[in-house]
Amino acid sequence: MIDTKAVAGEIDALHASHARLTDALRTMEPADPRTPTELPNWSIGHVMTHIARNADSTIRMLAGLPQYWKGVESRASDIELGAGRTWDELVDDVVATNDAVDRCMREVTDWTGSVRATTAVRPKVTVPEMRRREVEIHHVDLGLGYGFGDLPNDFVAFESRRLTMLWQARQPMGMTSLPDAVLALPERERLAWLFGRRRVEGLEPAGVI
Repeated sequence: MIDTKAVAGEIDALHASHARLTDALRTMEPADPRTPTELPNWSIGHVMTHIARNADSTIRMLAGLPQYWKGVESRASDIELGAGRTWDELVDDVVATNDAVDRCMREVTDWTGSVRATTAVRPKVTVPEMRRREVEIHHVDLGLGYGFGDLPNDFVAFESRRLTMLWQARQPMGMTSLPDAVLALPERERLAWLFGRRRVEGLEPAGVI
């Protein structure tokens, strides 16, 4: 049984994440899209294009189509094609596609069933949280003043639980505790490690997004 009230709350939270990103992009001084980010081989233009094309892919999934028309290959090519655009073009794309996702989410009346994401078939009801994860973490990845300390508290709590369970499940002994050096970190720094965005001496980044 789908908890429609909970889904509505997740859609509201996603809308707020979209609004934070678009408001920031619209009001800040333009950045050079060619500026490198912490993501290997990705500039600001790459990250912004990915956010926009992921929005398109979210709408595709809700329409019953595969997330990307040709899987990871078309995902990568679309990002490369869009990364070289001007700042204004990139901002307009992110704003328009965020708005399109918000409208699409409000129009869904049946959250049962599944969708075809790039790497797996997932419950349709998880699409709002999937999209919110992309928006919040890539907002951080842009390196334009929004960091792990700015993430919403509910997002931090949910993702900390989710990623800890994923990390534990992937260990040879099953539900292994996180390394002591990671447990000693403040929660948001621990989350950055779980997302592969922070290094801890002696440990490989978790990167279990």
